[in-house]
Amino acid sequence: MTGRSGSTLLVALAATASLLVSAPAVVEVGTPPPAPVAAPAPPSPSPLSFEELANRTESVVVNIDARRGWSGVAGTGIVLTPDGVTLTNHHVVSGATEITAVSPATGLIYDVAVTGYDPTRDIAVLQLGAAHDLPVATLADTPPEVGSLVTAFGNADGGGVVVAAPGTVVAHDRNVVVRDSTDGSRHRLTGMLQTDAAIRPGDSGGPLVDAFGVVVGVNTAGSVYRDQTETIGIDTSDEPPEAYAVPIGEALDVLEQVRSGVGSDTVHVGPTPHLGVSVTTARSDGGDRGAEVLWVSYGSPAYRAGLETGFVIVVFDGAPVSSTNDLEEALRRHRPGDRVRVEWIDEAGVTGSTDLTLESGPVR
Repeated sequence: MTGRSGSTLLVALAATASLLVSAPAVVEVGTPPPAPVAAPAPPSPSPLSFEELANRTESVVVNIDARRGWSGVAGTGIVLTPDGVTLTNHHVVSGATEITAVSPATGLIYDVAVTGYDPTRDIAVLQLGAAHDLPVATLADTPPEVGSLVTAFGNADGGGVVVAAPGTVVAHDRNVVVRDSTDGSRHRLTGMLQTDAAIRPGDSGGPLVDAFGVVVGVNTAGSVYRDQTETIGIDTSDEPPEAYAVPIGEALDVLEQVRSGVGSDTVHVGPTPHLGVSVTTARSDGGDRGAEVLWVSYGSPAYRAGLETGFVIVVFDGAPVSSTNDLEEALRRHRPGDRVRVEWIDEAGVTGSTDLTLESGPVR
């Protein structure tokens, strides 16, 4: 999915250096002082016209092309700083080996580096190469009220044109299970902002803005139907669209974590380490017992270290591994070049271990 963000012009009012000198006021004895006159209240800002909203938002978004070999994913990004710090969805850039961004307002093309991400909140932080003097989005300080007007902007259907999808805020703090259209994997997202805007593929990562062009969320999942408790597909019914956005405050929390340079169990900072295995959680009657190797990438660190299909990884760099999530969390705490010890149990029940050096790989 894609999105757009509103630009903001910051104007500082500075007092001039002139010195104002006046004679003291003369008040007659017994005369009451004049009553203070209340200053008129400043006028409330008026909502933007549709054209103003579209023009402002288009200037602060980029269309993203994330290539995975012969295939690719289209998405949108929200520009936050003049030098090109940008937000998008994690699922837009996950697995990509080459990422570029295009400004629909200027036509300029940028190489993109992923500086950090949190897959549990579906947010990634990007850096646009050689960017400078870019217009930036205006970000909301508080969540929008239920029922307020919003518009989702993005590179709808990957067409390279910023498209608007108007709607309203339906609910706050919604938890949903979403399916990634690229690989079919399912993920649980919490604390989402629900709208009835008709968000489409390609809008992912784009801005959800209020009537004044202020970004209130990052478009993440949209135009879906319900199957019990799961949000799993494109809407083909006559029901109103059901769409979700990450509240902008949640996205900014990820940004600040990335800027701190210190990762966590959910937030990875810097280049992504590559082990070179595909795994699934190994289960037995006693519960989860490790990350079972489904295949090993040729020439990868795991391949050179002797890991094979059927091995169950049980320890990674001293951290116990009982599931795929444990292994992913352990990997997120490392960077390319780190030397780690991997312990496993093979199909015969024999324990083995080895040291290997992680390499750089695509976002996971």
